[in-house]
Amino acid sequence: MAQWSANINVMLKAIRVAGRAMMRDFKEVDKLQVSKKGPNDFAKRADQRAEEILQEMLFEARPNYGFVGTGGRETKGEDPTRRWIAQPLDGLDNFIHGLPHWSLSIALEYKGSIVAAVILSPVIEELFLAEKGAGTWLNEQRVRVSGRTALDQMVFATEFPSGNKGDLPTHLKDIARIAPGVGGVRSLGAIGLDLAYTAAGRYDGIWARELKHWEMAAGLLLVQEAGGLCQAIVEHEDPMQTGTIIAANGEGHAKFSKLVRDK
Repeated sequence: MAQWSANINVMLKAIRVAGRAMMRDFKEVDKLQVSKKGPNDFAKRADQRAEEILQEMLFEARPNYGFVGTGGRETKGEDPTRRWIAQPLDGLDNFIHGLPHWSLSIALEYKGSIVAAVILSPVIEELFLAEKGAGTWLNEQRVRVSGRTALDQMVFATEFPSGNKGDLPTHLKDIARIAPGVGGVRSLGAIGLDLAYTAAGRYDGIWARELKHWEMAAGLLLVQEAGGLCQAIVEHEDPMQTGTIIAANGEGHAKFSKLVRDK
């Protein structure tokens, strides 16, 4: 296993503590009265508590760094070149419904680039991490993107907008255009894990629109350090700025990106 930096160790400690708190709350979800208000309010409070844990522990270890949390709330740091980008609960709807597909993530940004990332899937006890130049690791084993290159054998992830939010017609047009040309499309409701699974070769790639930068920050580095490519849907743009992404293994990316971009 790679020798991790002090910053990675700080991230690991914080995400494990927050993950344990989230697991305690997750075990209570099924006991709640089945109503829209109950589980929703409970999950949002759990999300807030986890964010408070992350921010407190990261600030204690690195008091000069900035912090960006859920909703893009930012606390500026004395060091303008470094900031943590945290997503304490990716997969809110899954959490509310007792589905295990949710995660926590932390990324470290340095001068506009993500240099370290950690994603924890507490229910199945999977910890993904990456550091610039050191590869991507899952539970202390190095992982890489898949080697598949034939689109009809490749499975891709995507995300749909929730409820009446977002541009559903565009997403449906994407599906109608892309699905017939690939081996399969999955949408499991947690973009961070979609990217982590792409990095580990479980998915062959992912495309998505209308994302927030804190949702994708950690996952982008995981894919890149695992040998994959990440681009915005609009060529030559930054995924973090546009909120769109096409990610896949190196050889399959060109074919897949053409399919996504064709109108």
